[in-house]
Parts: sequence; C-alpha cells; structure tokens
Amino acid sequence: MAGKGSNSVQVRHYNERVVLESIRKLKDASKADIARYANLTPAAIATIVDGLEASGFVKQIGKRFGQRGQPSIMYRLVPESAYSIGIRIGRRALDAVLLDFAGDIRAQESHEYRFPVPLDVKRFGDHAVASFKTFLGAAAQSRIVGVGIASPYFFGGWGEELGFPEALSSRWENVDLTTLFSIAAATPVYIENDGSAAGLAELVSGNGSRFDDFMHVSIDTLIGGGLVQKGQLQTGPNGNTAALGPFPVSRSELFSAKPSVSPFDILLHRASVYVLVNHLRANGIDVFRVRELDPLPVAARTPLLEWQTDCADALAQAIIGIVAVVDIDAVIIDSILPRAILHDLVAKVQQRLGEIIPVGLLAPEIIAGSLGHLGSAIGAAMLPIYALFAPDSSVLVKKDQPRKPLLIGSSQAPTSG
Repeated sequence: MAGKGSNSVQVRHYNERVVLESIRKLKDASKADIARYANLTPAAIATIVDGLEASGFVKQIGKRFGQRGQPSIMYRLVPESAYSIGIRIGRRALDAVLLDFAGDIRAQESHEYRFPVPLDVKRFGDHAVASFKTFLGAAAQSRIVGVGIASPYFFGGWGEELGFPEALSSRWENVDLTTLFSIAAATPVYIENDGSAAGLAELVSGNGSRFDDFMHVSIDTLIGGGLVQKGQLQTGPNGNTAALGPFPVSRSELFSAKPSVSPFDILLHRASVYVLVNHLRANGIDVFRVRELDPLPVAARTPLLEWQTDCADALAQAIIGIVAVVDIDAVIIDSILPRAILHDLVAKVQQRLGEIIPVGLLAPEIIAGSLGHLGSAIGAAMLPIYALFAPDSSVLVKKDQPRKPLLIGSSQAPTSG
C-alpha cells in the first residue's frame, strides 16, 4: 500500500470507517462482534473502539448477559455526534430531511409544486435548511457535516411527457446545484442522481441492507434506478449507471399510450407514475397526485389494474436485460405510490418474470422497498456521512479531484434518472 501513497494514518482512518460501518450495520455490538464482522483483530478493534468512544462517535449502552464468559460491553453509534441534510428535487415536489449520525430522521419537510421552477425550488430548499438549523439549535448546528442534493440530471429531457412549459428547461441550464441553496460556504455539498440516492438509502437503511448486490428501481413521476455491487453504490464515470428510463422494451398495450415510431418503446413510457396518471385521466378519472388513490376510488380499479399489468410486463423485460449483464441477488422496487398499490405491483412483477425469464438466467428476488417517497431525500442526506465515514478504499490513496459543478439542465448531464 505504501507504493500507492498510503501510510499508517490513512490505514487507521480506513479501519475506523470499517468499525463505524460495522456498528451501523449491527446496531448494538460488542468488540468481539465488531471484530468478527470487520475481520480485524480483537486488539485492533479495542484500540479503535476506545478511540471512537473518546471522540464521541460511539458510546457504551450496557452489558449483554446470557452468553459464555464475562458479560460483554455493548456499543452503539452516538446519534448526536453528526447531522446531515438531504434535499431531493423532484419533478412534482421537493423533499428534505435532517438525519442524525445513526441514520434516523430528526425532521422533514415536503413542498409540492406543479412545475419545478428554479426560484420556487430554491425558496423551498432554503426554508427547509433554515428550519432544520432552528430545530437543532445553535450548539448542534456545528455538527452538520454536509448537505446532499439528489436530483434528476435533466429536467427538460422529458418535458413533453410531463407537460412542462417549453422555457423551463432553459431556465435550469445555468443552475449549479452546488450553489443553488443558501448553504454556508464551509459546509460541503454533495450531488447525486435521485435514483442512485434512493439506492444508497435502501442499502444503508432499508431492505437492501441484507444484500450485497441488488438493483434499486424507483417508480417515481419518471422511473429511475440505482445499482449496488459488493455493498457499494455504483454510479459509473458519468454518474449514469442504472439509467433505466431509456431501457428498450416492447410497446405498451394501454389504449392511452402514445404511439411509438420506433420498433420498440422505452421503460420510462411504461413504468412511470405519469403514465398511470395519464391512463386514469383517459378513463375519466381526474387525478394529479397518486396519493389521491388512497383510498382507491372504485372507478379507478380497472384502469389501475391495466396499468399495473402493463408496467409489470415492462419491468420484467427490463429485469431480464439487467440480469443478463449484471449478476445480482435482488431487485428492490420502491415508489411514491401508495404502499398497497406498490406491493400489488411487485407481486405482478414476480409473476411475470417467472413466466418469461429464459433458460440460462437466474431470477433475482423481487421485493418492495421500505422508504417510499422519502427514499431519494434520505439517500441525499446519507451522501455526506457516506463520504466522510463509510468504508472506501479510496481513503488509502491520496486524491485531489474535485467534482465539477453539476448543471442539471445542460447537455453535460446524463438524460435519465
């Protein structure tokens, strides 16, 4: 490692991250538990845990009895040792959360809009940041370690599908997300695609925590995705890994679907919430927000079932394409949809995948996500903690490659997510 620019200090910092991640996964753990999970020696673990306790990142919570030998002292993360803010800029709403070091939500806000006008987005985000600081109080504000922002990379790319004003895309062309909100200059800002951010949240705090390799599918206004391999979020050189929207699938069977001039359609046109809303309207059911489907109006049952069947077929096709290229254990599907509708959709995807998966491929487990509409905001808030405290072999090598500002309305950004 020395030949790669590493030294003992960097190795120690890396091992500290490994220990913190172990405790985060185990929730409550003894030094012996941590040593087994982290694959480090008991002596090394003892030194690191004692140091983290002295620094205020972990604390003793009592002893565990009932096992052989002496009772074990148990440790847990100190929630108040650090905080982070996550802001998710959506096409129909802005969600913001304040997370503590243990990953629990301390405060949250949601602001809806018809269109994501930059000035409105800034106003809502600034309100959330100010509210969270007031909630923490002056003393705790200094422990905010960063702000994460999750956003689709290109608002105007699908404006025709969503009915956005023509000028909206150009209004985002020169917006730099790193400076959009009123955030202190000394506070780090981290940017990620909203689909990838939701995948990170599922990995750390959701049902994805039991898998090392999975695809996260976000059925939002527009569909997005996030890929996790070997317990790490994968974003790729352009931040566009798991760009599910343009994935080619067969044409929709819905009468409300726009005819395609291509020999195939794309997943975004079959497995996005806007498609459901349009299909309901085509059947005389005027809805704008999917929460209006809870409770489900009687008249919406048949068109909802039609969309679920069409959506599940498209998702099954996409999953076959995914597992033909990437070996994964699970596909985790989450959504802004009401939970009952989501779980019914997941069951239909399982059934359809079993019907059409070809010989030679292993069907992954298909399960529902656990975080719902807040997934991307939670993932955004995890970005600072993930960057500063999670295991990452890059901390063993000195690097200085600052990320370029992300202009989400410009041609430099990927057109998906």
